[in-house]
Amino acid sequence: MKRVVVTGIGLVTSLGHTVEKTWEGLSQGRSGISPISNFDASDYPVRFAGEVKNFDASPYMDRKEIRRSDPFTHLAVAAARHALDQAGLEISKELSPEVGVCIGSGVGGLITLHDQFKVLHEKGPDRVSPFLIPMMMINAAPGIVSQIVGARGPSWAAVSACATSGNAIGEAWETIRRGTARAMLAGGSEKAVTPLGMASFAKMQALSRRNEDPQGASRPFDATRDGFVMGEGAGVLLLEDLELAQARGATILAELVGYGSTADAYHITEPAPGGSGLVMAMQRALQVADMRPEQIDYINAHGTSTVLNDARETEAIKTCFGEHAYKVAISSTKSMIGHTFGAAGAIEAAISVLSIVHNLMPPTINLHQPDPACDLDYIPNQARPGKVDAALSNSMGFGGHNTSLIFQRYH
Repeated sequence: MKRVVVTGIGLVTSLGHTVEKTWEGLSQGRSGISPISNFDASDYPVRFAGEVKNFDASPYMDRKEIRRSDPFTHLAVAAARHALDQAGLEISKELSPEVGVCIGSGVGGLITLHDQFKVLHEKGPDRVSPFLIPMMMINAAPGIVSQIVGARGPSWAAVSACATSGNAIGEAWETIRRGTARAMLAGGSEKAVTPLGMASFAKMQALSRRNEDPQGASRPFDATRDGFVMGEGAGVLLLEDLELAQARGATILAELVGYGSTADAYHITEPAPGGSGLVMAMQRALQVADMRPEQIDYINAHGTSTVLNDARETEAIKTCFGEHAYKVAISSTKSMIGHTFGAAGAIEAAISVLSIVHNLMPPTINLHQPDPACDLDYIPNQARPGKVDAALSNSMGFGGHNTSLIFQRYH
C-alpha cells in the first residue's frame, strides 16, 4: 500500500475565508458565531449561527458557473483551489487522469431547493429552473470542482450526515493507497443556514437557544450546554501519494496514517450507549496506523455541545484510550465555528493537520462549568502550545455513522 501525505489545505469558515484567517481565529479562541444575517430570522426560535459572510465566488468561478451552481458548491470550489494553490500542484494534461475528487455534503443545495420551492408555489411549475437538479445534487460539488481544476480521475461524493467529509477523506486515502489515483482533493462543503434548515433543526430540539449570547452558545463538554449551533463552510485536503509529493518537491504538512469507519446500528439520531460505534472507529484507525493510544497527542473531538454526544464521546475515548484518556489533550473547535455538518469532518481534519504544523492545539471555548460526566482534558478556553506528532479527528453523524482519522508528523 502506498503512503499518503497532505500537501494542501483549503478552508472557508465563519472565522474567515482562508486557512490563515480561520487558524488565526481558532488560535485566539475567537467565536465566528453571530446573529443570522442572510434572512430575517426574527420569528425563529433560534436566531444565530456560524455563517460564512460576505463570500465572493468570483475569484474562483466565472459568472455563468456561479449562476448555475448552489452556494455550497461555491465554497467547495474555493476550498479546493486554496488547497491546490498551497500545494503548488499544477494538474497537467498528463497528470489529470491520476487526480480525483471526493467532496461530500450532508444536504447539498438546500438554498437552491428552498428558492425553487418558492418559485413553484408562487409562479407555477413552468417557472422552475432547469438547473434545479444539477444545482441541488450533492455530487455537484465534486463534479464542478473536477471540471474547473481539470481532475479526470475518480470523482464522487460521500454522504454520511455529519461524518460525511471524514468518510470522504478516508475513502480518498484508500483510493490513493491502492493505486487508483495519485492525488485526491477530498473534503466537504455545507451551506445550510437557511429558513428550512434552521426551522427543522430547531424543531428537533437539537439547537442551542441562547439567542442573547450567540458567541457563548456552543459550549461542548460544559454542564450548561443546551444544543449545537448551526454552522457552514468547506474544508478540502489535497492528498498525494508520497512518491508524487517527493518527486515534485512538495512541502509535506502531515501524513494520513489511519482511518476507521463504523456504524452504531442503534438509532437514527442518538449515539450508541458508551459511544460503542466510535470506540470501534478509533480502534480501527489506530490498528491500521499501527499505533498505540499513548502515541496520540491531540484529539479533535466531534464535540457538538449536545448532552448525549459529548457524554458518549467522552465514554468512547475512555474505553479506547484507557489511562491515556486522562493525559491526551482534546478540544472541540465547534465551540468557535459551529457545527458544519457535512463539512465538519474535513474542517476538523484540516485543523488536526494544522495542530501538527504549528505545534498548537486550539481550545474548547465557553467551557466554564465542566460536566462531571465529561472529565477529560478539553483544553478549556485558551489554545495550548505543545508538540503534536500525532492527531486524531473524530466525526459522528445522524444514521449512526462514525469516522476517525489519524494524522502524523511526516518523517
